[in-house]
Amino acid sequence: MNNLYENDNYDAIVVGTGISGGWAAKELCEKGFKTLVLERGPMVEHIKDYPTMNDDPWDYKYKGQLTREEKERQYKQSRTGYTTNKASAHWFVDDVKHPYNEVKRFDWMRGYHVGGRSIMWGRHSYRLSDIDFTANKNDGVGVDWPIRYKDIAPWYDYVESYIGVSGEKLGLPQLPDGNFLPPMELNCVEDHLRKSIADNFDGRVMTMGRVAHITGDKKFEGRNKCMFRNRCIRGCPYGAYFSSNASTLPAAGRTGNMTLRPNSVVHEVVYDPDSGKATGVKIIDAETKENIEYKANVIFLCASSMASTSILLQSKSDRFPDGLGNDSGELGHNVMDHHFKVGASATYDGFEDSYYKGRKPNGIYLPRFRNLEGGEKMPFKRGYGYQGGASRTNWEDSIAEASYGKELKEAVSKPGKWTMGLVGFGETLPYHENRMFLNYDKKDEWGLPTVTFDAEFKENEMLMRKDMQEQAVAMLEKGGFKDIRPYDDLGAPGLGIHEMGTARMGRDPETSVLNGNNQVHAVPNVYVTDGAFMTSSGCQNPSLTYMAMTARAAEHASKNFKKSNA
Repeated sequence: MNNLYENDNYDAIVVGTGISGGWAAKELCEKGFKTLVLERGPMVEHIKDYPTMNDDPWDYKYKGQLTREEKERQYKQSRTGYTTNKASAHWFVDDVKHPYNEVKRFDWMRGYHVGGRSIMWGRHSYRLSDIDFTANKNDGVGVDWPIRYKDIAPWYDYVESYIGVSGEKLGLPQLPDGNFLPPMELNCVEDHLRKSIADNFDGRVMTMGRVAHITGDKKFEGRNKCMFRNRCIRGCPYGAYFSSNASTLPAAGRTGNMTLRPNSVVHEVVYDPDSGKATGVKIIDAETKENIEYKANVIFLCASSMASTSILLQSKSDRFPDGLGNDSGELGHNVMDHHFKVGASATYDGFEDSYYKGRKPNGIYLPRFRNLEGGEKMPFKRGYGYQGGASRTNWEDSIAEASYGKELKEAVSKPGKWTMGLVGFGETLPYHENRMFLNYDKKDEWGLPTVTFDAEFKENEMLMRKDMQEQAVAMLEKGGFKDIRPYDDLGAPGLGIHEMGTARMGRDPETSVLNGNNQVHAVPNVYVTDGAFMTSSGCQNPSLTYMAMTARAAEHASKNFKKSNA
């Protein structure tokens, strides 16, 4: 990786090093583009910079819980429950140093470092289908996607083959199959529920999660198969799950074409009115506060959905007084996230003589079955899927006040009852009034405006959640589960960590920000390939779509913009 960046000339600039940025770096560098990759946070080198990857629970004081002072530095990150443990809290931002504002609560989970949230992501990797790409048009909601499944399908193939996705082919139109490594196994209780659902519910199929983990014997450069440690969020020393740090950034580095510059806070895309194109970006060095401008022929914004849109909103000029590419006025609008934490849990009497080996970093997936062609029409639009899993625990016995000595030893050495949980993940519609915008009265330590969120879940999501809970209960009841406990903990947008939609794709420049190639309509050498481009959200985890669209956009850029050696 070349670090002599101050006076170099670049063919391309990539902003961000997460899921999308890593892919943009790899693809552009492999296509011969001299590429500057900018990351606002510090360097994280694969393996070397995973400080907690091998820690055990007894290596931490207070069972690894954060102190009061530490929680005060991450008061928004920690209110979600994602940053409550010292093993992973260091990957999430300091909310005091990186503030944002809320008209309505929004849980913006961020990782400012090389690799971004590709280190901490949940790794579920699902394709969108034409049911998703045509949903807005068919429902009369938002705007129509400018692409269809056939346009992205080859790129799903390409990405899956490179990152390694384990899973099972199902032949479902709402969840297209892909290029899968051998699936992880369901445990006995999960398999029991799978069979019960198949026997009792038409059109419902439970499978194991499709996750970006290496299984089987296929070789991946610099990476090894999953060891079932389930410590993924800490950073995997085996590179078993896909991350930018273990995979795409090293691939970009091997070309000799990548210059990686961490601690670079990008705040503006520079626009040239004479050419009608962008000429580069302006950054502030996060440590020295120095202002620097870099030039390139093509720019990929991959800073994360809200951060890329923030950069576009700050990129003002006479031509774009409201932000680069904001002719439609849609920039910052149509915030979406998946709503979840609704469903049911239960216990199962049986399989007491069965257990499982290892800590499988995966659970079950039950694809969407509502509002599909030929099926029952519901009082809400779109649909939802379930994630979850079964396990045996005895934590209640191990803390019982009456258990001491011999009784305690026996309690913690015997598995408890089987428990099973189903958690729904539902689609949120693209409401124009759900938005983020900039607050120039509240600035961060670099003198830049902070982001303000004004977004909420609405009636359609509430109607869907009622069904999500009811159907979880029904499936567990049919499976013979006991002590069924339904729940609905709505939370707020952002909690799903699938925020998207603020620079949507569309066919018409008057109603969208990007075209079908992820280019800003009015500035064709600027591409946005993180979640900001999403026109609707589907109910599937979206990261696979971000990667496929990034690879597709890089191919388009390579055919339309010159390299310095061309």
